[in-house]
Amino acid sequence: MGGNQFRHRWDTKGSAQTMGRQHTYRATVRWTGNTGSGTSGYRDYGRSHDIFGEGKPTLRGSADPAFLGDPECWNPEEFLLASLSQCHMLTYLSVCARDGVTVTAYEDVAAGVMEETAGHGGRFTEVVLNPVVTVADEAMLERARSAHHDAHQACFIANSVNFPVRHQPAVRVG
Repeated sequence: MGGNQFRHRWDTKGSAQTMGRQHTYRATVRWTGNTGSGTSGYRDYGRSHDIFGEGKPTLRGSADPAFLGDPECWNPEEFLLASLSQCHMLTYLSVCARDGVTVTAYEDVAAGVMEETAGHGGRFTEVVLNPVVTVADEAMLERARSAHHDAHQACFIANSVNFPVRHQPAVRVG
């Protein structure tokens, strides 16, 4: 569930100036992996969980299979990758629509690298987006290519992570 409210800055005369909107999101994550003894041991519990929000379908999640998760469920690392890909795509489509570039198809096979560190930690070191975009007319190719840069600069999710998010787009006419 998302919501927003305007933030204000007060000028020297005490009048409010709108700075931008602030959005709030909610998601519920509920662990479903208690096999009867809770977390009595590292291998004694399931990593399964449900992710849900008001009015949305439930998503089944788990850990990556490398961490004893269910390979049939989405894991947090895949959700992060999908979020970056979705945000870039939605921002890109908006940039193209604003600039008169007619996109007729878009698909991205995104890839991310996560490195484990000593002591049970780790972090993503990079994500590469590989969007394949189809535009309606050859005259749109150059702007369709450069729009990826603008989309990257404006992407909310890419601007929220502390690792590089690169894009290697292919644009064609269809």
